[in-house]
Amino acid sequence: MGMANKWFPDRRGLAVGLTAAGYGAGATLTVAPIQAIIENSGYQQAFIVFGIIQGVVCLVAAQFTALPPKGWLPSGFDPEAYARKKAVRQTLRQINPAGMVKTSHFWLLYLMFVLSAPGGLFITSAIGPIAQFYGLDKTHLTLGATVLILSVQVTRALNGLARAFWGWISDHIGRENTMAIAFTIEGVSMLLWLWTIRDPWMFVIMSGVVFVGWGCVFALFSASTGDLFGTKYATTNYGIVYTAKGVASIIGAPVAAVMFEVTHSWDLVFYVFAASALITAALALFVLKPLTAKYVRYVEPPKPGTVLGS
Repeated sequence: MGMANKWFPDRRGLAVGLTAAGYGAGATLTVAPIQAIIENSGYQQAFIVFGIIQGVVCLVAAQFTALPPKGWLPSGFDPEAYARKKAVRQTLRQINPAGMVKTSHFWLLYLMFVLSAPGGLFITSAIGPIAQFYGLDKTHLTLGATVLILSVQVTRALNGLARAFWGWISDHIGRENTMAIAFTIEGVSMLLWLWTIRDPWMFVIMSGVVFVGWGCVFALFSASTGDLFGTKYATTNYGIVYTAKGVASIIGAPVAAVMFEVTHSWDLVFYVFAASALITAALALFVLKPLTAKYVRYVEPPKPGTVLGS
């Protein structure tokens, strides 16, 4: 993600979206084989087999990756002219991690990440128990696939595609506008899914639509980090922002499980995470957007000796 930020400042949303799509949509291909290995040989064997596969792929792929040379820019790309665009605002400064965490933008992005991520993480971890709760886990739909397996495959595929799609859209209409649209779709579709969840086909369809909205998380927060804080420290900066996913996973799994145990229903969990997504959409449009417009100054990069993050 850091390298995508560095190599493609002119198409940052699309570049990080495609990168994120790889580890989103890629899971679609492994759902069935992993399930088969677990059923036939146990989860230990599944860990070993796919651990080896992933290790080999990473080692091979690493031989073909490299950071751009110092001062590199895409052909014909003028950072200052691009920074003046109204849709996508990019700083001309290079802000280090220490400077980043001192800004209100970092903490707003972090809060928005924490609020927006739990919905999809909850579904990822609990779609099996949800389907079982409504008696749909063994229901067959087409080509012998159950509601559960089909839902997992559909959500993974749409999650991956959505990352590239929203990244591309954000290059044209801005990160904040795109976040507002995507998270609104996530929140509304969670409500519609809950209200139609007992229908097998609606279970599959609406779970997929939720992931269409949620998929923007892994593209837009990375792109926004590069926009707001520059590319020199993009990998470390986004690594810090990405820890919000860890916080969100606590909310999306253990906290969701507690809510279910207390209420003996998934209703409250759906309503809470739908509201959380809609709040994030509002924050993107009414707080982050004007804050970014005020923060990103269309000036030359700071002179040597200027404190980064000031």
